[in-house]
Amino acid sequence: MTPDTFVQEFESFQGQLKSFLLRMTVSTQDCEDILQETYIKAHKNINTFRGDSTLKTWVFVIASNLARDLLRAQKRWPENVTDICKDAALGNQEFFQEAMQIRMTSPQGHFEIKEHVAFCYACVSKSLPLEQQIAIYLKEVYRFKVKEISIIMSQTDDMVKYYLRTGRSKMIELFDHRCSLINKQGICHQCTELNGIFNPKQDAQEEKMKLQMVRDAENKDKEALFDLRMKILEELDPFESGAAQLQLHHLEHNRQVMQSYLED
Repeated sequence: MTPDTFVQEFESFQGQLKSFLLRMTVSTQDCEDILQETYIKAHKNINTFRGDSTLKTWVFVIASNLARDLLRAQKRWPENVTDICKDAALGNQEFFQEAMQIRMTSPQGHFEIKEHVAFCYACVSKSLPLEQQIAIYLKEVYRFKVKEISIIMSQTDDMVKYYLRTGRSKMIELFDHRCSLINKQGICHQCTELNGIFNPKQDAQEEKMKLQMVRDAENKDKEALFDLRMKILEELDPFESGAAQLQLHHLEHNRQVMQSYLED
C-alpha cells in the first residue's frame, strides 16, 4: 500500500476512530493525542501492513493498544458516576453558566435526549473492566466482527465472546436499575431534568417518545432495549452533532469530577 492510498483510506474511517477514542478516554485531549500518535505510527509502519486484515482493523489495533496503555493506569469509575457528577454540577455555578452560554451561542449547543443517552453510556461504561468496555464498543457500536475484534484485542474468539456476554449483561443490569427512560422505577431522570433546563419550552415527554428505546420499553426484552441504546451511539458522531459542544463540555466536567473523586 502506498502512503497516498493509506492517507485516503485512513480518512474514510477517521471519524469512527476518533469517536471510539473519545468514548474510551472521555477526554478530548487524550483522544486527539492518541489519534495523532496512531496516524504517525501507522503511516511510518505502513510497509509492515500485509493485508491479513483490513487497513481499518490494523489501524484500530494500534489505536486500541495506545488507549489501553493510557487507561490501564486509571481506576474504573463507580457505577453511580452520574449521581456523583450531578451532585458536583449542582454545586458548580460556573459549569451551568458556561453550559448556558454554549446553549445560547453555539450551533452545536442544542440539547437532545438521544445525545445525552450516548453521553451517559460513555460515562457509565467506564465502570466496566477495560476489556469488556473495548469489546462492546467495537462490536455493538463500530460493527467489527468477532474475528476482527480478536485481532484488535489480541484475544481468542472465545475470550471476545466472553467479554461481550459479561459486559452486555452488566450494562443491561445497570441501565434497567438506573434509567427511567426504559424502566419507570429507574432512579436516574437526568435526561428529562436536563431537557427542562436547556429546553424549558419543550415537552420532555414528547421528546422522550421520539426515541424507539422509550416507545418499546414496555414490550421489548432487556437485550433488545440495550441494542437500541447501542444504535443511538452508532448513529451519533460526538464531534459533529448538533449537541457536540454542549455534550463535550458535560463530558469534560464529568472527567474532572471523577479524577478528583478517585484521587481522594
